Amino acid sequence: MKKAILSTLFVALITVIALNACSSKNNEKKSDTLSYSAAGNEDLVKRGGYLVSVMGCEDCHSPKKMGPNGPELEPELRLSGYPSSRPLPSVDSNVIKKGWILFTDDLTAGVGPWGVSYAANITSDETGIGNWTEDQFRKALTEGKWKGMDNGRTLLPPMPWQTFSNLAPEDVKAIFLFLKSTKPVKNIEPPVQSLNAL
Repeated sequence: MKKAILSTLFVALITVIALNACSSKNNEKKSDTLSYSAAGNEDLVKRGGYLVSVMGCEDCHSPKKMGPNGPELEPELRLSGYPSSRPLPSVDSNVIKKGWILFTDDLTAGVGPWGVSYAANITSDETGIGNWTEDQFRKALTEGKWKGMDNGRTLLPPMPWQTFSNLAPEDVKAIFLFLKSTKPVKNIEPPVQSLNAL
């Protein structure tokens, strides 16, 4: 009888410990998820906005219209990448074969020996990075992995991921938090084209 009671108490104790461990792991996961929206990230979001500005992210990822002083950002399309509805201007592939690299007038698409690359949508919309994890974003930004996928292709020029590989982890997090806070813009950039397809 004594053995049965001790055995039952031991099983109950192990069950309580296991439930407690699971509960703390769930709370850790919840707090990670909540950290993107919880108060206290304002400074990181502000830093991320600063980094996006000084690192030139808008130069390629924001559509522009021609103004009196050259290309001007279209605020409603900020960071949404090459507009999917816009046809690519005609390109003479012989010019590229002679060593030139060309950009569209708003800098959201580039043509070079690699083919045609289009700036991605990096807004908080699901067609941008809205569904991405921070790890996916880090892999894309610092390892040059398309959509942050391990087995994806390498990001094409002019995306300077090799330079961004030197970013401090807290800066990557700040940029991610800032981009997650942006106005969502629905836009899927066209797929990469080979030079032969031009």
